[in-house]
Amino acid sequence: MKHTIYALVENKPGVLARISGLFSARGFNIESLAVGETHDPTMSRMTIIIDAKDEKILEQIKKQLNKLIDVITVGDLTKKKFFERELVLVKVNTAKTSRQKLTVMLNKFSVRILSCDKAMAIIEATETKARITLLLETLSKLGI
Repeated sequence: MKHTIYALVENKPGVLARISGLFSARGFNIESLAVGETHDPTMSRMTIIIDAKDEKILEQIKKQLNKLIDVITVGDLTKKKFFERELVLVKVNTAKTSRQKLTVMLNKFSVRILSCDKAMAIIEATETKARITLLLETLSKLGI
């Protein structure tokens, strides 16, 4: 089962490497990882999606993270309400379509066309995973 956990860590060089090394050394795969500085520039928040087969593995991961000196706190968001979004940048073939047709095709999605010419367009989208999958299926008709 996929679990979304977060770690509040000290914002110092090497922290990301130590945390990813912890996962790698124990044979755990990180499905997704996002890191950003918090309102306090001395701390960063890491959001990590992992595939833990059972609760014992999840607890082991959290305990191992808590043992690292640079980790301030660790939490599990899996069973709590939270907003989850994915961000994609997609380069699409536009040789056979116009910008207007592309805009009409994409009007049901939350997208921005960052660049568009006769050969290709670059599209930015922030949506749920299901909506991103649907967007990519739609854009695959043009050629990604």
